[in-house]
Amino acid sequence: MTTSPYDAYRPPETGGRRRRKMRLPGGRRRRRGGGDGAREMPMVPDVEFTSYYGKPVVKPPPWGPEIAAYLFLGGVAGGSGLLAYGAQLTGRKLLCRNARIGAMAAVALGAGALVKDLGRPDRFYNMLRTIKLTSPMSLGSWILTAYSGGMGLAAASDVDRLTGGRLPLGPVRRVLTGVEPAAGAAGAAFGAPLAVYTAVLLSDTANPTWNAAHRDLPFVFASSASLAAGGLAMVTTPTRETGPARALAVMGVAGDLIATRYMEHRMDPVAAEPLQIGRPGALLRWSERLAIAGGLGAIALGRNRLGAVVAGMALLGASACTRFGVLEAGIEAAKDPRYTVVPQRNRLEKRRAAGITDDSITTAG
Repeated sequence: MTTSPYDAYRPPETGGRRRRKMRLPGGRRRRRGGGDGAREMPMVPDVEFTSYYGKPVVKPPPWGPEIAAYLFLGGVAGGSGLLAYGAQLTGRKLLCRNARIGAMAAVALGAGALVKDLGRPDRFYNMLRTIKLTSPMSLGSWILTAYSGGMGLAAASDVDRLTGGRLPLGPVRRVLTGVEPAAGAAGAAFGAPLAVYTAVLLSDTANPTWNAAHRDLPFVFASSASLAAGGLAMVTTPTRETGPARALAVMGVAGDLIATRYMEHRMDPVAAEPLQIGRPGALLRWSERLAIAGGLGAIALGRNRLGAVVAGMALLGASACTRFGVLEAGIEAAKDPRYTVVPQRNRLEKRRAAGITDDSITTAG
């Protein structure tokens, strides 16, 4: 008779021919299993979360620091576009100019990081061959393109004035001057989507941590973009015109702290764990510390040039830590099957407890 490791899991026999009992020396009969000896006891090993062939249940995204930089710079650019348009409407020329140039520099660096991650520029161009309303990546490509066009025109006018009209623009100068107000408005219109679409892109996946945060992650990214844009303006602009930037930064800090805590509170505790441990947890804790320090600095030292620069740098660092931390938390969550399996079981139990047992997710039992 042959045996295998699975014989330990055989159910007890309820009928059929009786199995011959084994006898030990001295005539004593050997009982199989344990307990009352009437039937075999199953041997259940400790639960260990594994997957087929040792591979993750969810494939980790192959994203490196370039995508994290793109997430951060996209937030800076989007928030700066809104701040620049507010300065345009209120006549703060220095703040408007610096916010536009800062936004254009951020979006250019971010696009470069994105193309570097893609490997070839034509891969980005190919995404513009069509538009798919149900795809955050497709919409994000068009949002980035539209924002870059509007903000590029507005920033070009400011750069031309900054150089005293020395750019060889010729008759194009009049065109730029004429379209500058509309271009600034276009930059503001696409600035908010640019700042938050990456949150939708992350959460619209099977990644357990990102997907569990889908309801609140856009608010976290919007607040992060606001404090980053305010911080950049505080660094680059004289304090006499940074009142709106300081206000935006303080509101961004408050929103970031509240939205992040509320997001983690509403997530499954297991799915939220990667946001709290390891390197991602350390980044998010530093984000909170830098945000608080930058917000207090904006309130107490915002009218001092050196204090404003230090507070602005802290705010930029807080935003970067938030984006890097969220990205790395999702990558770490995908590597461990536990973060995929346990939240699924918890959701299943909640649906059964609510009496939902007849759909494609649950089964009657």
